[in-house]
Amino acid sequence: MNALKPDAWLPGTKKEAEARGWDYLDVILFSGDAYVDHPSFGIAVIGRVLEALGLRVAIVSQPDWRSDHRDFRKLGRPRLFFGVGAGAMDSMVNHYTAARRLRSDDAYTPDRRPGMRPDYPSIVYTRILKELYPSVPVVLGGIEASMRRLTHYDYWQDRLRPGILVDSGADLLVYGMGELPVRELAVRLSRGEPFADVVKDLRQVAYLRPGRPAEGQMGEGICLFAHEECLADKMKQARNFRHIEEESNKQCASRLLQGVGQSTIVVNPPFPPMTEADIDASFDLPYTRLPHPRYRDREIAAFEMIKFSVNIHRGCFGGCAFCTISAHQGRRIASRSLASILREVRAVTLMPGFKGYLSDLGGPSANMYGMKGRDEALCRLCRKPSCIYPAVCNNLITDHAPLTALYREVDRLPGVKKSFVGSGVRYDLILHCDRAGGSAREYASELIARHVSGRLKVAPEHTSPDVLKLMRKPPFELFSRFRRLFEDINRKEGLNQQLIPYFISAHPGCTEADMAGLAVITKELDFRLEQVQDFTPTPMTLATEIYYTGYHPYTLEEVYTARSAEEKNSQRQYFFWYKPEARRSILQSLTRLGRKDLIPRLFKRPVPPTRK
Repeated sequence: MNALKPDAWLPGTKKEAEARGWDYLDVILFSGDAYVDHPSFGIAVIGRVLEALGLRVAIVSQPDWRSDHRDFRKLGRPRLFFGVGAGAMDSMVNHYTAARRLRSDDAYTPDRRPGMRPDYPSIVYTRILKELYPSVPVVLGGIEASMRRLTHYDYWQDRLRPGILVDSGADLLVYGMGELPVRELAVRLSRGEPFADVVKDLRQVAYLRPGRPAEGQMGEGICLFAHEECLADKMKQARNFRHIEEESNKQCASRLLQGVGQSTIVVNPPFPPMTEADIDASFDLPYTRLPHPRYRDREIAAFEMIKFSVNIHRGCFGGCAFCTISAHQGRRIASRSLASILREVRAVTLMPGFKGYLSDLGGPSANMYGMKGRDEALCRLCRKPSCIYPAVCNNLITDHAPLTALYREVDRLPGVKKSFVGSGVRYDLILHCDRAGGSAREYASELIARHVSGRLKVAPEHTSPDVLKLMRKPPFELFSRFRRLFEDINRKEGLNQQLIPYFISAHPGCTEADMAGLAVITKELDFRLEQVQDFTPTPMTLATEIYYTGYHPYTLEEVYTARSAEEKNSQRQYFFWYKPEARRSILQSLTRLGRKDLIPRLFKRPVPPTRK
C-alpha cells in the first residue's frame, strides 16, 4: 500500500481534491462502506467508470449522519449529481440477524466497528443531501436501492413499504449493475441535456413523476397494482411480483408503472446484458485493489476475504427463489475475456502479502463462466426465471471446457502456485455431462483435484421435494450423485477433502416434518451440518413474496410459511440433532408430529464422528 501515492485513489476530502488542482467536482459519491478501491466494491466501480469519462469524482465513505452533517457539506455542490449507495450489502442484512437481533460487528467497516452507518443509508443520506442541496439531483444505486425500487415487503419493519424513491426523495434510481446507465447519464448531462429529459428514456433506471397512471398511459408499459391496493390486498402484491420478475428476466422488457400517493414510479427497461467488451472495460479500470490509505493498518474484513480473489463473470441463471443475485446482477451471464482475467491475476500477484495462492477464481455461481444460449433469438423471447430449473434448458450451452482451460492458464502464470475456487458451484450443471460432450466430467476432475482448498461448497438447500420445488432447486438425488463423484475423484487422487453442503430452514413451504426428514437423510449420509441458516426475507425475491403474502405469485395457491420464533426454532433445531441439548426437544417434536418412526434413525444408532 505504501508504494502507491495517495492520488492513486479517488479523493474523499477537500484537501485531497485540491492536491489534484481541482476547484470543483462533477460527481460526489456517498457510500455506507469504507472506501476500498476494488472491483468487488460497487462505489469504487462507479467512481472509476465516471473518472474514465474525464470527470472529477470524489467518494465520501461512511459519512457521519448524526451530528452537524459536515461530512455531507465538506466537498460542496457537484456540477452534475450526487450518487448514493448503501454499500456492497443490504444495510438491514448487514445490521440484523434472521431473528432481527442487532449484529455486533460490520465486515465493511475498519476493525469491524459497528454503528458506522444508519439503517437504510440510501434513505438517510439522500434526505440529508436534499435538505442541504435541494436543487442538486441525487442518484441512488446499489443492491439496497435496486431491490426496493417498487412496493416491497420489509422484514425488519414487518410491513409493505413503497418504492424507495418515495421515502428517500431521490431524483433517480439505477437498478442492477450500474456501469452502463451511469455512464450514459453522465455523458448526456455533460452535454447539457436537462436531467428531467434524460431520465425519461434512460434504460435501467426508475424515477418518480407527478400524477397517477391514467387510462391513456396504459400503452406505456405494464401498469402494476398501486401501492395502496397492495397494502389492502396481499393477492395484488403477489400478482405484481410475477410481472416484476418476468420483466426483469426479459431481454426485451416492458416499462413498469406503479401508482403511489399522487405520483407514479416509472421503471424503464434494463440495458441488454453486458458484452465481453463492456465487462472487460469495467474490470480493467485502474483500481489500486486496496483500501484507502486513511485506514492505515486497520483491517477491513470484507476486503481481507476477497483481496486475493478474481471475479470471472457476473450474473446467475439459477433463479433460486430466495436469492437476489439474478434480480440484481441479471439472469444472463456476462463473462470476462481470458486476457482481462489474466491481467487481473498478474496484478494480484504483485499485491503486498501475496504468497502465490488465489483464494477464489469464481463468481456468483463459480461454474457458469462463458455459458449462454445456443440460439440468442430464443433467449430474447424467454421470460423464465431460471435456465436450469426444473431442468436444464435445451438451448443452454453448458460446456465447461472454457472454464477448465481458464483454470489451467491461470495456474501457468508466474507467481501463481495454486488457484482455488471458493465460490459455490452448481453441481447440477457439473452432472449435466451428456449435453456438454463430457467437458463437465473433465471440469469436475480439474476442480476437485486441483482447485479445492480442502473443502468444496455446494448448496442443496434442502432434501424435501416439495420445498426444493418452491426453492427452484434440483432434486436432492443430484446432490447424492455429486457426492459419490466427489468421493470417487478424491479416492483416485489420494485426497481427503470435505464436501460442505448449505441448507436453509423455515423457507416458505417448509414444515417441521420436512426438517425432520432433512435431519435423518443428512445423518445417514454421515453429515453433521455446519453451514446452515434460517430463511431471511429480503426484498424482491420470490420466497419473500410468498412469506409476506401467503400466496405463490405464479400459481396464486396458498403456501404455509413458518413465521413465529417458535415455529422457526422448531425447524432449526433439526440441524443440530447430534447435540445432547437438542435431543429432548426433538423427541417431543417427533412424537407430536406422529413420526416416532424417525426416532431410531436419529438416535438409536451409533452417532458417527464428525467428518474431517
